[in-house]
Amino acid sequence: MKTTNGFTLIEVLIAVVILALGLLGLAGLQSTSLRNNQSAYFRSQATLLAYDIADRVRANAVGNYDNQAETNNDCLANTCTPAQMAGYDLKQWNDQLRSQLPSGEGVVCKDKTPGDGNSKSAHNCDGIGDAYAVKIWWDDDHDGAATQRFVMSFQP
Repeated sequence: MKTTNGFTLIEVLIAVVILALGLLGLAGLQSTSLRNNQSAYFRSQATLLAYDIADRVRANAVGNYDNQAETNNDCLANTCTPAQMAGYDLKQWNDQLRSQLPSGEGVVCKDKTPGDGNSKSAHNCDGIGDAYAVKIWWDDDHDGAATQRFVMSFQP
């Protein structure tokens, strides 16, 4: 009987197929990891921006931030009233939302039930109470289908 040493061609092909499937699995895991990492980054940015506007509201307690309109006043170079400063803060904050979050939008308002509302145009702020709500929305998948929301309440 003749003994053969080494691998046959079939054994090598099977090993290559198994290795290729393993590498495809690793590529899929890497892709999922990157997607989840990006989602976590956007949520972190939303959290930082919410705390940023909360600090601005606390620093300008006299200004009215409840559904205040954005203004283009340059309050760094000029003296502004508290109301103008509130509008300036909101303008800067909304500019940051748009630049740091995909399709980012947000609202600062007095709201007794901050968990409601699904967009800036339908924020469902009731204007009741002393607590402010910061509501931020962004498109997590860049296609408009996966809108994410971050909500934070605080006392000025």
